Amino acid sequence: MKPITAGFCCAVLAVLGWGEVEHWRASRRRLGSTESGPGAREAVVVLGFRNRGDRINAVNRWRLRAGLRSLDGPRTRLVLSGGPVGGGRPEADLMASYARTRYGYRGPLLVETESRSTWENVANVIPLIEDAERIKVVSHSLHAEKARAYLWLQRPDLAARLVRARDYRPGEWLLLKPALALLGRRNLRRVGGDGRRSGVD
Repeated sequence: MKPITAGFCCAVLAVLGWGEVEHWRASRRRLGSTESGPGAREAVVVLGFRNRGDRINAVNRWRLRAGLRSLDGPRTRLVLSGGPVGGGRPEADLMASYARTRYGYRGPLLVETESRSTWENVANVIPLIEDAERIKVVSHSLHAEKARAYLWLQRPDLAARLVRARDYRPGEWLLLKPALALLGRRNLRRVGGDGRRSGVD
């Protein structure tokens, strides 16, 4: 292999590896310290992504799948959050319909259909998760971390109940992870103060 080709391959592998590590680390940050045993009441919150049409897009399909695989036990509820940001139908409704029809999900399901930003996602689901003993937030890892940061700002008592979801898996979104990591790190740097004046969604 020519040195230039080998160098290029090494650079690509390094970038992909960096993206993978950033997502792995983000999935383990800003969690709570409250312990709860098996059978605890659990809420799995799935954050919607801008959906421009009346059919669920690829990102929301993936987030829903990650949410479903994060469910643990009979006392778990699925909470879908997202308003009509990019189209006429709320993202939460699109994900709810897909969960029922595509995956046959028949468990507890709540929808929050007014949010137009991550800050609002978190604020608007609080009434739906206040009684949960374990809370999981599902999105791409750095976006989920940002939502957890917002919950720490808005309701630290609930944030203390945050546990890991199963949104991170090695190799998923491999080619996009570096770009998502760059965007996510930029947004996380701007999360501070009361969060609402940070200039991010």
